[in-house]
Amino acid sequence: MGYTVEKISGNQVKITFEIAADKFDAAMQKAYLKVRGQVNVQGFRKGKAPRKLIESMYGEAIFYDDAFDVVFPEAYEAAVTGENIQVVDRPEVDTVDQIGSGKDLKFSVKVFVKPDVELGQYKEISATKYVHTVTEEEVSARIDQDAEKATTMEDVEGRALENGDIATLDYAGSVDGVAFAGGTAENQTLEIGSGHFIPGFEEQMVGMNVGEEKDLTVTFPTEYHAQDLAGKEAVFHVKLHGIQVKVKPELNDDFAADVSEFDTFDAYKADIEKQLKERAEKNADVELENTLVQSATDAADCDIPNQMIEDELDIMVRELQMRMMYQGIRYEDYLKFTGQTEEQVREMYRVEAQNRVKMQLVLDAIAKAENVEVSEEDVENAVKEEAERAGRDVEDFKKSLSERQMEYLKGNAVIRKVVDLIVATAKVEVKDEAERLTASDAAKAVEEVVEAAETEEKKKPRKRTTKKAAEEKTEE
Repeated sequence: MGYTVEKISGNQVKITFEIAADKFDAAMQKAYLKVRGQVNVQGFRKGKAPRKLIESMYGEAIFYDDAFDVVFPEAYEAAVTGENIQVVDRPEVDTVDQIGSGKDLKFSVKVFVKPDVELGQYKEISATKYVHTVTEEEVSARIDQDAEKATTMEDVEGRALENGDIATLDYAGSVDGVAFAGGTAENQTLEIGSGHFIPGFEEQMVGMNVGEEKDLTVTFPTEYHAQDLAGKEAVFHVKLHGIQVKVKPELNDDFAADVSEFDTFDAYKADIEKQLKERAEKNADVELENTLVQSATDAADCDIPNQMIEDELDIMVRELQMRMMYQGIRYEDYLKFTGQTEEQVREMYRVEAQNRVKMQLVLDAIAKAENVEVSEEDVENAVKEEAERAGRDVEDFKKSLSERQMEYLKGNAVIRKVVDLIVATAKVEVKDEAERLTASDAAKAVEEVVEAAETEEKKKPRKRTTKKAAEEKTEE
């Protein structure tokens, strides 16, 4: 058996095979043993007709397809493995130059492969790193979150219900004297002034005393989710069982000791500020990495086989299905709710899928161009990071990994080094995030001015050309 490999484009190769006659004859015999049970020959029980008789009736070509299927897998695997061809699609038979008993089988196939990548600029890319400046208001808001968690509820006695109180109540709603689904509940809690109930409901409860009952008349919004109630007037009979108020802790050293590892409020607050700054810096680093990698991807050129994009779309659809499952939604119901077919979902993700594939190809090409290699320590770090993400013990996680999974993590370590290289060589200007917002607002303002000018221009009467005016003057 022999073969030759010819590259016919950046993403496709042609493999020409020649398989010895004796090997193909053996395959023909296997094909006969399979086919003879599928044909009827008068005078013979099914599956007992001689090969020569079947060939005389149907021609020996009746065995070609099955014989080909016998010899092809081994020959193809040998060529792909021997030449380290990274195929990304199923091969298609291009030509069959010679086939038949007593003859060498000669044929060729074409197959799409991992494409060549023509790299553009991936070093010394100019980019801006925008870092968010943490404000005092953000620190206070973060402290308020902890204070909210430490907030307790206290019963109120001796006064009527006020805005901001937490009411415990029963209610029963009706429209034209008829109760409606979902309009009745007991011992419900409601923060007065929160706007969680129908407009007017909470306002009319203000001033009620514990034990008091009252009818509240409200009108459902015209855009209400239950169409049978939208815009209708309803009466809710309510009974107030209790009043509570939120008691927030004082922001002092005791509070800090309760909600953190710090003994003083100042130390606790300083740590909150530090956390927010570290998060802002990390977010800026991630955004910068994404920007630089995308720039390197956009600068490169490659002809991506469609099958690679389809495979990536398969992954993205599975990711969507998993997200839906975690939310308790069946994928079929998601399609029904959104009025989409699966094909429409795939088309929605197609551009992103193509970018994902190209980005991976570019990063792989950079790794090859830069001879990027990873040490055992790099792989160990990749395993550790993955174990931490999964909340697993590092050693136990490592033991559970298959050889294929270890290769995947090794590949991730290579990509990490490539990204670090792109970032390390980049020409980065650091700016406050507010500058980007200002620039964005300025650009938007310019667009609005241009758009307004174009609109005014369209309103003006169109002037006649000199030639046209002269022609009309002559006619007069």
